Amino acid sequence: MHRVSRLLVCALFLGAALPARADVFDAETFTLDNGLQVVVVTNRLAPVVTNMVWYRVGAADDPVGSSGIAHYLEHLMFLGTEEHPEGELMQIVARNGGVQNAFTSWDYTAYHQAIAVDRLPLMLELEADRMRDLSVTDARALVERDVVMQERLERIDNDPSGRLGEQMMAALYQHYPYGTPIIGWEQEVANLNADVAREVLDRWYVPNNAIVVVAGDIDAETLRPMVEAAFGTIPAGPDPERHRVSEPAQFAPRLVTLAHPDVQQEEWLRYYVAPGYITSDDPVAPYALQVLNDLFGGSLTSRLYRSLVVEQGVAVGAGSFYSAGTVGPSQFGLYATPRDGVSLEELGQAMDAEIARLLTDGVTEEEVAAARDRLQIDAVYARDSIGGAARMVGAALAIGQTLDDVQAWPDRIAAVTVDDVMAAARQVLNVDQSVTGWLQREGDAPRMASGGGGPVIPGVIQ
Repeated sequence: MHRVSRLLVCALFLGAALPARADVFDAETFTLDNGLQVVVVTNRLAPVVTNMVWYRVGAADDPVGSSGIAHYLEHLMFLGTEEHPEGELMQIVARNGGVQNAFTSWDYTAYHQAIAVDRLPLMLELEADRMRDLSVTDARALVERDVVMQERLERIDNDPSGRLGEQMMAALYQHYPYGTPIIGWEQEVANLNADVAREVLDRWYVPNNAIVVVAGDIDAETLRPMVEAAFGTIPAGPDPERHRVSEPAQFAPRLVTLAHPDVQQEEWLRYYVAPGYITSDDPVAPYALQVLNDLFGGSLTSRLYRSLVVEQGVAVGAGSFYSAGTVGPSQFGLYATPRDGVSLEELGQAMDAEIARLLTDGVTEEEVAAARDRLQIDAVYARDSIGGAARMVGAALAIGQTLDDVQAWPDRIAAVTVDDVMAAARQVLNVDQSVTGWLQREGDAPRMASGGGGPVIPGVIQ
């Protein structure tokens, strides 16, 4: 099971748990004539930088019938250019003491290097080169498609937890594209090719749809001429528009069960559609939900862990998760792992009782104050993470937030009240608007019972 690591990835890359102030990070921004936005997050702790290029396109923007193309293109971006043939990009970064990677979410794709600051101009040139001149041959694209197919086999098809998560997302989002896996449906991934990839590349990988975020031992005055030299001659393209549909209202609970012989540890899960930064009608709700997540299930001192694991002893692990950083409707999830001898039905009943107690008895001012403090302390500590700063600021801008939104985060968290938390809880924790999931050992008969859960959600694929 990989639930904890996946949730940490969501928190880091989607801005769910560790937002941070722009002024704490000393962030500055400027825009080139071709529309490329550049953000500098100055941190003088060491002579190193994290260089990131974000494109405002993700799996939720995949053309109908070509699911997985955003992630597939992420792979193809490492195949080389006319100036730097295949393999040379990786070699150059390694020779210069850097490390690099990339990741795809539903709403954005990002490429990044950690490197000594004196090697930054070279990294910018490499990124600009593949933005303007990526070489995608038909033959090599087919080879890379097989690599993605193998990746899907390992992450989803041969992993019961991944398979359940995929099915639960499809049940949660029956119309919105978050119901389609980032890696793509198997039968559609099998048909991906260089022609489709080039169409996505030409439409979305243009400077006016990109953000360069550099964090570390550099300032805007020093960075600007480097970025202009690397990217300034790339022409802007037509501004791409996202066409996102609306998810219809849900009026009845949904249950997904999966039994498999490879299941070593059963899981209880529930997932709710929740408002995020972009979709919320109430601007306070995303911040109230972050406080709710922290106090209800965000740590080993949370209500769920104390009750289900420590006091009742029906679970060996329990918690919640929430990500506000999405373009579309977000998710609030609950999960628990049963102790030996405890059925999923019994565990679900215990979880339902905790939800009912929350909604009936409410939360205390002391709980809310402690959660606010923990979140703000996390934000203060985050300033020492060069890579984390680049990721958090970049993710916020990529979904449509501004640096002002990032800067205002601590004040907005500090303003959350008990009433705000309870209003958000009552809005979101409605079983009739949820999907429940049971991961079972093969041979255990699925039962429609009170209690269930939420999917394992890989919000980012590298």
